[in-house]
Amino acid sequence: MAESRYQTIVDDFAARIRAGTLAPGAQLPTVRALTKQHGIALATASRVYAELAEAGLVVGETGRGTFVRDTSLPRGLGLEQQPAKAGAIDLTFNYPSLPGQVELLRGGLRNLAASGDLDALLHSAPQGGRRHERQTVARHLRNRGIRVPAEQVLIVNGAQQGLAVTLMATMKPGELLAIDALTYPGMKALAHAHRIALAPLPLSAAQDLDLDRLDALCRKRPVRAVYTMPTLHNPLGSVMSAANRARLAGLAERHDLLVIEDGAYAFLAEPAPKPVFTHAPERTVYVSGLSKSVASGLRLGFVAAPERLVPALERAIRVSTWNTPSLTVALACQWIDGGIVDTLEDRKRKDARRRQTLARRILRDGDVVSHPCAYYLWLTMPEELRADRVAGQLERDGVLVTTAEPFSTAASAPHALRIALGSIALESLEDALRKVRRAVLG
Repeated sequence: MAESRYQTIVDDFAARIRAGTLAPGAQLPTVRALTKQHGIALATASRVYAELAEAGLVVGETGRGTFVRDTSLPRGLGLEQQPAKAGAIDLTFNYPSLPGQVELLRGGLRNLAASGDLDALLHSAPQGGRRHERQTVARHLRNRGIRVPAEQVLIVNGAQQGLAVTLMATMKPGELLAIDALTYPGMKALAHAHRIALAPLPLSAAQDLDLDRLDALCRKRPVRAVYTMPTLHNPLGSVMSAANRARLAGLAERHDLLVIEDGAYAFLAEPAPKPVFTHAPERTVYVSGLSKSVASGLRLGFVAAPERLVPALERAIRVSTWNTPSLTVALACQWIDGGIVDTLEDRKRKDARRRQTLARRILRDGDVVSHPCAYYLWLTMPEELRADRVAGQLERDGVLVTTAEPFSTAASAPHALRIALGSIALESLEDALRKVRRAVLG
C-alpha cells in the first residue's frame, strides 16, 4: 500500500508538471509538508522528490527547497554537448586554443611525415604506449612534481579515459567512492556507468575536500577510494594546501584508501603544492592530459600509478579502446620533447589570467569564486534568483551557461552558474559576460 501511494504521488506531480499546471519555477512543498499532506514517512517523501529529480522534472536547491524545472531546457544547460544554436555564445565548455596553434599542427605533421619510423605508426601500440613514448610522458610529469619510471606511466585517450580505466581497474560495482559535493561531471557519469556508489562530502571552508568529514565517513562506512582535484578544483578553482595533501595521504594509509587525483587543470596553477601522488605514491593514481593545455582534439591523457596497479590498468585499456592512436601519441611526444607543450602551457596561463581579470571586472559585484588563472568561475545567484531560470533567460539571449546541477553529487544543488571562459575570443567573451551581469545583477 505504501509503495502504491508513493508511486501515485510521483505520477501526480509528474503529470501536473508536464501539463503545465505546475509551472517552471514553482516551489513544491517541503519534505515535511509533503509528509503531512499525504500521511507518508519522511524517507518516502524524500524518495518522491529524488525520483522527480532523476526524471529531470524538479531541481533541489540547497537551503531553498525543491522547484519545478523548465523542461524545455536541456538538463544541465550545456553539459550534454547539444548543438548550440547559430550565433549562440557557448560558456559551458572549455576548449582553449591560442593564435598560431593551427600552424603548429601543420608543422608538426610535416615533421612526422619527413622523419621517424612511419611504418610503426601503422601498427598497434602496446596498451599504455611504447616504452620511449612512456619515457617522454614521464619526463613531462616532472613539471607537476611527479617522478616515476616509465613503467608506471600509461598513455590513454584523454584524461576522461584515464579516469574510466582507473575505475575499471580498481573498483567493483557497489563499492563506495568518496567525492566532493561539487565535482567534475565526467566523474559522476563514469561512476554511474560503472555502478559505483558515491558518498558526497560537503566542501571545506577553503572550498576543497573536507578531510574531517572524509575521516568520519571512513570510520563509519567501507570507503574504497576518494576522488579529488587538489590543484584547481573544477568547478570552484580552489587549490588544496600542502599540509592538507599530506594529511590526505595519511588518511589514505590509515583507512586503506585509494586516492584518484585529477590534474586536468593543474598546469594553470603555478606555483602549486606538490601532488598528493608525491605524498602517497603507493596509494595514488594521478590522471591528467593535454586536452586543456594543448588542444581538446588531441585526446591524449596519461596515468601515473603504483607498480602493482599497472597490469590491471593495461587490461582496462585493452578492453575499452585497445590502445591510443599512434599518430596522436607521436605528435604529442614530438611537442613534449620540443618544448612546445611547455610553451603552450605558459601562454595559456597568461591567457586564462587575462580572462579571469576581465570576468572579475565585469562581475565585480557578484558572488564569484575562482582562481586567478582558471578558465572558469563559479557565480552564486542572489537569493531572489534561481539558476535554471537565469540560465534559460541567458539562452534566449544567445549565451549558454551551466547550472550547478551537473556538478552536484548531493541531493540538492546550490543556485549557481559555472561559466567557462576559455573557448571564445576575448571580445565575444566580454559581450557575453555583460549579458550575464545584466541577467544576474541587473
